[in-house]
Amino acid sequence: MAKLNPDDLPSGTTTLRVMIGSKLRQLRQDADISREDAAYEIRADATKISRIELGRVSFRLRDVRDLMIMYGVTDEDEIERVVEMASEANRPSKWKRYNDFLPDWFSNYLEMEGAASMIRTYEVQVIPGLLQHEAYARAVMMLGYGHTPLTEIDKRIEVRMKRQEVLDRAEKRPELWAVIDEAALHRPFGGANVMYGQIKALMEFCDKPNVRIQIVPFTAGAHSGAGAPFTWLRFAYEELSDVIYLEHLTGGLYLERDNEIDAYQAAMEHLCVQATQPHKTQDFLKNILDQYS
Repeated sequence: MAKLNPDDLPSGTTTLRVMIGSKLRQLRQDADISREDAAYEIRADATKISRIELGRVSFRLRDVRDLMIMYGVTDEDEIERVVEMASEANRPSKWKRYNDFLPDWFSNYLEMEGAASMIRTYEVQVIPGLLQHEAYARAVMMLGYGHTPLTEIDKRIEVRMKRQEVLDRAEKRPELWAVIDEAALHRPFGGANVMYGQIKALMEFCDKPNVRIQIVPFTAGAHSGAGAPFTWLRFAYEELSDVIYLEHLTGGLYLERDNEIDAYQAAMEHLCVQATQPHKTQDFLKNILDQYS
């Protein structure tokens, strides 16, 4: 199995845990060792091994070393390299300062979004978060969070704006491919002035070389993504499988099975066929913009 090179790894702690867990799982399987036997080695149970391999928990560095030795790894430099990465994966997330304002499930998503090489998203009711203008984001937040204190709203908006920095970073900049239902363009969050600014912002996003936006017009009729927004994350690391992210009122759901990925991939491709072609999106948005002028 290929060695993990620290220079080629994502910075996010969640994705780093998943990569290390994937390596440990592959080593265990190559050595034909059961989860139960591996668990006995580190004085745990099989559930703990499963959570380690899925990247769901932080690492005890001694456990990482003991497991690698049990799995037959004799290269001390490789063991130390993985142990050091596990130590790095245990560090607090860069989003930790917002922990009081964000649920754990969404903090994990932010880490994965930041590590993705391709982000494909479909939205029905609202503009995708990575493309939201600040005033529009505030209007959405104010409507959706009821009696939430304004200071908390401010922090959540700050997070939403910081997320967009990933599109302009100097290295490992992701591709964003967004498909938006026309309904989102006519739902006047914040009123006409806010929507005018949001549509203008979308037109500016279209000029970014790593951003592609398509609109599913009303004239497309019924389509495969009706009523079900989702995000598809792809990664430039073979240890990280594609992830489909679904968000609901009280949590987020991650789908990773091949049949689930295939179903959403087919839905996304069908949506892209029904939507405006990317080179025509700005003209479509200009027509919507005129309605808010």
